[in-house]
Amino acid sequence: MRNYRSVALTMFLAVNGALGFGLRSIAPRGRAALVTSSTSIFSTAETSEKAPEASADKETAKDTVAATKPIKNEGAYDNLKMEDIVSLCKRRGIIFPSSEIYNGFAGFFDYGPLGSELKRNVKDAFWRNFVQCREDVVGIDSSIVHNPTTWKSSGHLDGFSDPMVDCKETKLRYRADQLFCAPVVLEECGSTVGYVCVLEANDEDMVKAAETQAKKMLKEADKKGAAIKPFEFKDLTQVTEEEMAQIPSPGSNKPTLTMPRDFNLMFQTNVGAMQDASSVAYLRPETAQGIFINYKNVLGTSRAKLPFGIAQIGKAFRNEITPRNFIFRSREFEQMEIEYFIPPGDDVWQPFHEQWIKNAREFLLSVGLKDELMGYDVHEGDGLAHYARACTDITFKFPFGVQELMGIAARGDFDLRSHTEGSGKTLDYYDEETKEKYIPHVIEPSLGVDRLILALICSAYAEDEINGEKRNYLSFHPSIAPVKVAVLPLVKNKEPLVKAARGLFEKLQRRWNCQWDQTGAIGRRYRRADEIGVPFCVTVDFETIEEDGAVTIRDRDSTEQVRIPMDDVIPYLSKASMDIES
Repeated sequence: MRNYRSVALTMFLAVNGALGFGLRSIAPRGRAALVTSSTSIFSTAETSEKAPEASADKETAKDTVAATKPIKNEGAYDNLKMEDIVSLCKRRGIIFPSSEIYNGFAGFFDYGPLGSELKRNVKDAFWRNFVQCREDVVGIDSSIVHNPTTWKSSGHLDGFSDPMVDCKETKLRYRADQLFCAPVVLEECGSTVGYVCVLEANDEDMVKAAETQAKKMLKEADKKGAAIKPFEFKDLTQVTEEEMAQIPSPGSNKPTLTMPRDFNLMFQTNVGAMQDASSVAYLRPETAQGIFINYKNVLGTSRAKLPFGIAQIGKAFRNEITPRNFIFRSREFEQMEIEYFIPPGDDVWQPFHEQWIKNAREFLLSVGLKDELMGYDVHEGDGLAHYARACTDITFKFPFGVQELMGIAARGDFDLRSHTEGSGKTLDYYDEETKEKYIPHVIEPSLGVDRLILALICSAYAEDEINGEKRNYLSFHPSIAPVKVAVLPLVKNKEPLVKAARGLFEKLQRRWNCQWDQTGAIGRRYRRADEIGVPFCVTVDFETIEEDGAVTIRDRDSTEQVRIPMDDVIPYLSKASMDIES
């Protein structure tokens, strides 16, 4: 009778997409081994009772395994568009446009049920890696609004701006360094027909947009089909007034743009009952200054000695001229920053800077970013801030192009020296070994939470094919996945089975964020879990309650399954990097 039940269960799971994803065997501690290899789901006792029938069933299972093994689409990322990411995030409750019932509010976003979990996991991973697992870094949480003099001393009031251009006809505003123009030059005679102007994007999209404009321009000039030279793009901060008079605005398609001018990015507010010059304050545009103005407090209370760091995770606000590319550039965002204080000296900062670059990349890899999508951008010459000795960005290849993800800057003593002058308070350090007093220099690793989340979603996006059916899923690292485990009772109308599944679910809930799903075919439930990046699905079936007390655990990426005793589920998942590691 047990053989028939096993065969029936095999057929049920195969039809519903649960069987044959590279199953492998495992011998539970203190119990008879449950054979769940790629050739059979029968117990060893059943296999020995009726060898011929079991052998035939094994062949059928093996064929199913071969047919259902995922065939990965290695080129999926190259075809990924931001529209796909935005749609997925909204559809699955990761990120929503803010104030959507009032038609949204540009540059602001809300994190949904899954997004808020993902965000918390990312911040926890950063904090554990760089604060809890290090003896030389401590954390703070400073206020969003500081004394306004803070921003005068730091230079933000006078110099924290972006270049802006206005369209005089449509009244639209653009960041001048995000608009790129190029002359349309005829191949035959070298004469310039006019200029094209496109928004910053990846090279392919910029060229495509420029070609569309150039074709229209050539047609209007009675030169349709004429060959033109390759586009030589430059942003609008580099153009002359003469050139600007020929560059079309993206809004009007006519040369109606103003010359670039500075636009301060800080949000102004008022503190107190009065609204006059004395009540003006600002929402912080970065978290770093909150660390610098607390340097003396932390130094005196934590008994820290150089080198040491102060970390902070918190909100920042910038009145971006043109927020774009989803959460990559928004007006309200969250930062994870460390100010690592070191002794002065030209021969001191470089090893620290190089080590922090290495540490930063290792962290990004540990939370699931693909190595091949990351790179480096070393700032040199005019690309460096006036106070910086060096700055290296870790870049990421987003669907809209390669952009900065995390910056590691050697800032010298500019910040502490500026606040010393602005406040009149000494922010020096007494070195007990050298018996010297000096203002420490700083290495600053800085990372945007929202940018990292966008990079993680993009990096995790994957496509494969199972039995000719396309599957889209998010291959999140288990430590940052918003839902760690989905518990699936095979059927929802058998009380003992559901009760056993609920018992396991409630145990897992105490440790991880879990999902309960009892509706629909098992294969459909797997797909729902895959799309939001759940690393493991645990299925409770008839054999769980009637025979072996074991459950089936399915891996999201490989779709392999393993059958283990229910008591071993938590130890098994714990070994699968479910928890945040340093």
